[in-house]
Amino acid sequence: MPVITAIEKQKGRPYADVHLDGALAMSLRLDSVAIAGLFVGLELDETRRREVEAEDQRLGAVEASLKMVALGPRSERDLRDRLRRKGFRRAAVDHAVERMQALGYLDDKAYAKLYVESRLAATPRSRRALTFELGRKGVDGKIASAAVEELSDGDAAYAAAQRRLRAFASLDRQTFTRRMGTFLASRGFSYGVARTTIERCWRELGEDGETDIEEPES
Repeated sequence: MPVITAIEKQKGRPYADVHLDGALAMSLRLDSVAIAGLFVGLELDETRRREVEAEDQRLGAVEASLKMVALGPRSERDLRDRLRRKGFRRAAVDHAVERMQALGYLDDKAYAKLYVESRLAATPRSRRALTFELGRKGVDGKIASAAVEELSDGDAAYAAAQRRLRAFASLDRQTFTRRMGTFLASRGFSYGVARTTIERCWRELGEDGETDIEEPES
């Protein structure tokens, strides 16, 4: 049976190289070495070696997950994708996701709500656009729809338009209509919502005269 002949700490890293019968067999986190109770002279068969490596993967995936969620909220799929790109195996990824959920650090419903609130505060956009963005983040369609269900596209479009009023205030009505329409369309608002918002904003600018509202460019 293979015997551990050396356990050498790596320079500048919390890892150790474990040698079996004089050859480098695996590199493990120092915590994994301690938890597994490894020491020079210990016999380590293939089954036990795989168990140690699997536990090392689980510890590493949890550690990486904690660092990622500390930087900001994430959806489950986003976390899974990032862990896989870091080289963690599926079992380790599943373990880390379950651990983050148990700790309350991973909740797609809470993530979707926070994402929507953040988007509306920074760059208001339509429910359709927000639902699409959440889908790209890996949020389930039903959860995404529920997160935007009570939002008003009219209110969001008006809030978005307010961010352009000063820049567009000196334009003639036709140009104002075209440029504001293009802007609102880029935020995912429908023609009907954009038209109503443009008319409201134009009135608030205090300009006289009536011209037809042009269909926003897509």
